Amino acid sequence: MEFLKTNLDWGVMGLLGVMSFLMMAFVIERYVYYARVDPGTFEDIEDLDLALTRHLTTIATIGANAPYIGLLGTVLGILIAFHDMGRGGAIETATMMVGLALALKATALGLVVAIPSLVFYNALLRRTDQIKARWRRERRR
Repeated sequence: MEFLKTNLDWGVMGLLGVMSFLMMAFVIERYVYYARVDPGTFEDIEDLDLALTRHLTTIATIGANAPYIGLLGTVLGILIAFHDMGRGGAIETATMMVGLALALKATALGLVVAIPSLVFYNALLRRTDQIKARWRRERRR
């Protein structure tokens, strides 16, 4: 239990930090790719779609799962707080409130990672639709 108590914040915050870094790296890579892609070089719409949607699943997965990672951190933090309460002795309200507040920060950080991920995912998905529409328009000419 002591290992979990001392490393919970580092584990949850570290995992969410890695997820956030990956999400931003893929978002930047996609925006750069979309700025440079020439839809006319693709013969088939499926090939264009595959090229355009690369890494979007990862961005969506991060957006969908970051709140759960945060929630897991919160639940484990609350379990630690209740475990400490159950061990007996004098319970200081201030100490318990600080422990619970620190546990809730994991959920907040999970949402801070998830919300931008989903916003970027939807924006990138919209951009893929625009590029595919441009491809279709050029094919009709």
